[in-house]
Amino acid sequence: MFTRSATRDMTRRVRVWGPAWAMMVLIFVLSSMSGLPPAPGGIDDSVAHALEYAVFAALLLRGFTGARWRRMGVGAVWRAVLLATLYGVTDEVHQRFVPGRTAEIADLTADAAGAAVAAVLIWAWSIVRRA
Repeated sequence: MFTRSATRDMTRRVRVWGPAWAMMVLIFVLSSMSGLPPAPGGIDDSVAHALEYAVFAALLLRGFTGARWRRMGVGAVWRAVLLATLYGVTDEVHQRFVPGRTAEIADLTADAAGAAVAAVLIWAWSIVRRA
């Protein structure tokens, strides 16, 4: 049986990390589809990848900092970008096995760039916010 403290801790972890896990599932599901409809508004595929992984990196950064601005630092930024990029690698490998999909370095580059830009902007905003 869980103690009240353990239950609170587990609930907090789910609240903090749940959105990042949900994004991972969404990316996996989208990558499992043989054909995707075009991005809304005629957004270029590379831009769509960058935006998708920008959101993912932001959610990872939220998890690494425990959803607390004061814990935002270079280490959390690097971990978020690295994990998002590594997940992008696994996503591209996964797509090689999905009929009608291909693995592309350009997509991985857009994933990494989107993750890095988002994480750095959030970090910069945290510095401004603390000042």
